[in-house]
Amino acid sequence: MSLKALRTLVTIARHGTFARAADLLSLTPSAVSLHIKTLERELQVELFDRSRRQVVLSEAGQLAVARAESILSAYDELADTLASGPSLRGRLRIGAIHTVLARRLPKALLWIKTHHPHLHISVVSGMSAELARRVEDGELDAAITTEPVSPYPQCLSYSALFEDRFWAIASPELAGQSVAQLLASQPFLRFDKRAWAGRQIEQELRRQHLHVTEQMELDSQEALARMAAMGLGVAIIPIADDDLERLPPATRLPFGEPQLRRTMVLLEHEKSQRRHLSAVLKTALDASH
Repeated sequence: MSLKALRTLVTIARHGTFARAADLLSLTPSAVSLHIKTLERELQVELFDRSRRQVVLSEAGQLAVARAESILSAYDELADTLASGPSLRGRLRIGAIHTVLARRLPKALLWIKTHHPHLHISVVSGMSAELARRVEDGELDAAITTEPVSPYPQCLSYSALFEDRFWAIASPELAGQSVAQLLASQPFLRFDKRAWAGRQIEQELRRQHLHVTEQMELDSQEALARMAAMGLGVAIIPIADDDLERLPPATRLPFGEPQLRRTMVLLEHEKSQRRHLSAVLKTALDASH
């Protein structure tokens, strides 16, 4: 019985299809099927109810998945324990939202490369909600996201890293107007509503009964800010104070009563066995700020 086959079984159970498991494990569909057939032959049980069109675990399959998760967790914990020490070794899979990927993460990765050269980190980008799902499903060990906005997976835990504030940005020629006046007279350049920060903006607009005429919707603070500064409309974005100072001349007004803030967090599964590795990432972000 191989660990690879057990990992294949658990991945199918978590994601619901053989095809998705093949994609996540970088295997061919035939290899996934072979892993399951081999397990069934060795255990002398049927792991799936093949009378149904959808992938459904049999009673024996449900028990096998629970035991397989325990075995894989113990193995991963052993590997990480042996890898820890003065010079950490291993691989950490992380996700990061675009803002962090473009600004803070490169310096942190350089710090890790210098202080822990045998710790290899792979990085993917995405929006907070998407990255949270991938941490929940075990595809990522940790992610740097906006503080979760309900609903979000309850099996996740998070620790604060740093804060951004929300600002309304418009052309410098519109100085002297309030946020309400700007939104009433200018096209609205919306921060993506699928992002957790986008949900915060939408909730505050509704709370203040502010009506907008939407012009466009983007997932890039910098692009929205520059368009607004050029006179294409008014944007509301979360942005760090040092990044705010680097923007072109613009009308900048605090958004929210009181001003909205978003906390950037390190998001992990509450059962993660790799917290000692992700703690290095947090240290690196603090050291490279």
